[in-house]
Amino acid sequence: MAFNKVARRTRIHHRIRRKVEGTGTRPRLSVYRSNKQIYCQLIDDRKGVTLASASSKDEGVSGANKTEVARKVGEIIGARAGELQVTEVVFDRGGYLFHGRVKALADGARSAGLKF
Repeated sequence: MAFNKVARRTRIHHRIRRKVEGTGTRPRLSVYRSNKQIYCQLIDDRKGVTLASASSKDEGVSGANKTEVARKVGEIIGARAGELQVTEVVFDRGGYLFHGRVKALADGARSAGLKF
């Protein structure tokens, strides 16, 4: 039983990772959300490599609030995936609820052409 938020999220994340695996043709879009920043990576789990990444610390990423920033990060990762000819991904929400910033990032990635 989880006694705090971090332990709860970790338990949920492990449960998700048992089912979700990224490949070279359909990588895993992994999301990490801190209090101030949001990060995402396209990961090929079979080779154990990161194909592309984006974060709110990248140049040119700004917005009125954290949700708008997350949407822009999703658009950036979608564009970088397009450069790699990746159109489909497996979404790994990292144990976070699919709500708020995580959903905004997913919507931004979808608007940039990613399918999941």
